[in-house]
Amino acid sequence: MGGTSAAVLARRGAIMKAALGFDYAAFERSPIAFDYEGLMASHGLTIEDVRAIQRAAGVGDTPLIELRNLTDLVRSYAPPGFGARIFVKDEAANLAGSFKDRRASVSIHVAKERGYDGVIAATSGNYGAAVASQAARAGLKCIIVQEAFDSRHVGQPEIIEKSRLCEAFGAEVVQLTVGPELFVVMLELLEETGYFAASLYSPFGVAGIETLGFEIAEQMRALTGAPPSHVVVTHAGGGNTTGTARGLAKAGARETQVVSASVDLSGLHMASDTDFNRKSFTTGHTGFGVPFATWPDRADVPRNAARALRYMDRYVTVSQGEVFYATEALCKLEGLERGPSGNTALAAAMALARDLPREATVVVQETEYTGAGKHHWSQIAFARANGIEVRLGDPAESVPGTSIVVPEWPEQLSVRDVDLERLRRSYVRNALAHAPEGYTPTEDDVRFLAEDAHTTPEAVEGIIRELAQG
Repeated sequence: MGGTSAAVLARRGAIMKAALGFDYAAFERSPIAFDYEGLMASHGLTIEDVRAIQRAAGVGDTPLIELRNLTDLVRSYAPPGFGARIFVKDEAANLAGSFKDRRASVSIHVAKERGYDGVIAATSGNYGAAVASQAARAGLKCIIVQEAFDSRHVGQPEIIEKSRLCEAFGAEVVQLTVGPELFVVMLELLEETGYFAASLYSPFGVAGIETLGFEIAEQMRALTGAPPSHVVVTHAGGGNTTGTARGLAKAGARETQVVSASVDLSGLHMASDTDFNRKSFTTGHTGFGVPFATWPDRADVPRNAARALRYMDRYVTVSQGEVFYATEALCKLEGLERGPSGNTALAAAMALARDLPREATVVVQETEYTGAGKHHWSQIAFARANGIEVRLGDPAESVPGTSIVVPEWPEQLSVRDVDLERLRRSYVRNALAHAPEGYTPTEDDVRFLAEDAHTTPEAVEGIIRELAQG
């Protein structure tokens, strides 16, 4: 293959131009700013085009279900007049069992249309299964690159389950030990094979998720007469928040509050061999959520289409034990057994609904399938086998990597707000650090940074001044 990691990453733009069809250099305006909306529009697909592609691929139009029993539970301990109605978008109904089918369907459609022989994706999550499923339907070859094991060759049951599903769909799965090589290996394989890059972070992928937000607005109008007041999104690499928020806006639901939610894994390092198997969630956690919010361009493409900080109205965390509690509650009270990722947003939604008036509506924006390795009891057993204490009690006592404390009562579910001002400051610092030494941001750079950080130019100028003063 093609040399050192730094050398491969330096060729990222040229590799993606051949493997994706985007000349990212054409959208650059400066060392900091680029034409984000121009990049997003460059695929030339309207939202109706994307919906037609997805319907032909057996994707989308999933049910929106009101969780009446969970709403009643929340109202039983909420203050008088409070306890918002809770709904869930059952994305497990997609072919490969998650909203990632939406993302994959557009990339596979484009790959097939342009005559590529196969596709490659780098992911340890549900996206691999989604790409493999859609590639199988389209008759394309498929390679999935996964970060699967620690140095002992021990992998979490959830990731092993996802490998199994990819292989069931006929994909070749390249399994790596934990480390920084995931995107490098993908880029090398793209050069070697000439396949299409089914990147999580391309405009095709994010356009596929826009239909999810669009459908939520449509279905809520049909059910309640209005768009939801809040949509809670499990947040990792940013595509889920970005695509859903853009879809809501395209459907005219501009007053809906977008709340991103992640499992709190603070203190654990995602690239650490020691920490790799000391967490019970492989996605939807702060180990991805915070780094990708504060520097989205750490991806396999030169400019990431998933830019969550642009669209977050609020960012909250929940603990691993709270998500396990919500998973059990969904099973026992609503008869829905679903995988862990969407239940991160559900745990947050139950806590948020308690503090919202009864006329408010909260939509949990996804579910995912569950299977032997993804089942929450498998995850709890694996945690115990790796020395993690699992017990009932106050979830505030949880220590990521050391203990999982499952609430004893639903009243103990709560959310912790992530300081968005701190994230914006980190984002601006990262943007300046990636510019050439001595570069002075222009007025256009400041406007771009303000849009990308969901704030004002004056606030960005203030951050730049503070950073300059050290």
